[in-house]
Amino acid sequence: MSPRNLADGATLRAARRGDEQGILAGIRALAVYEREPDAVENTAPALTRTLFGAEPKAFAHVVEREGEIVGIAIWFLTYSTWTGHHGIWLEDLHIDESQRGRGYGKALIASLAELCIERDYSRLEWTVLDWNAPAVEFYRSLGAEPMVEWTTQRLAGAELAALARAA
Repeated sequence: MSPRNLADGATLRAARRGDEQGILAGIRALAVYEREPDAVENTAPALTRTLFGAEPKAFAHVVEREGEIVGIAIWFLTYSTWTGHHGIWLEDLHIDESQRGRGYGKALIASLAELCIERDYSRLEWTVLDWNAPAVEFYRSLGAEPMVEWTTQRLAGAELAALARAA
């Protein structure tokens, strides 16, 4: 992705080595907002391996303003057996509270939509907490629709290990 200029001197670009601390700060701020301040186990070295290793499995776009990362979109590829195409799963979207209202969130999501179109991906998907009314309203304003008959399922921790042992 080519860097693009945004409002107030900000730049939207693909993440690069050296952004890890700013990305991690965005992840931690999102966890605080989502009422899980102690849930982040990620580290800057882990982000380096994940985002910039030999075979990255996750990717990030950032908004940088005045030398600081003020917005992040962390994503990875999905695959739809029904459409026969990949898609993008937006794992985290966060804009620093002091930077909201400048269009940075929309620009980040639009950059992912653009990737979907360029690469013939069929979907851009994510989850949002049902109590997060400002985010839900923002996503509706973009034309996003809830998947009301679908719920996210998760195996983690002891349950994940137990099922793996059972295999």
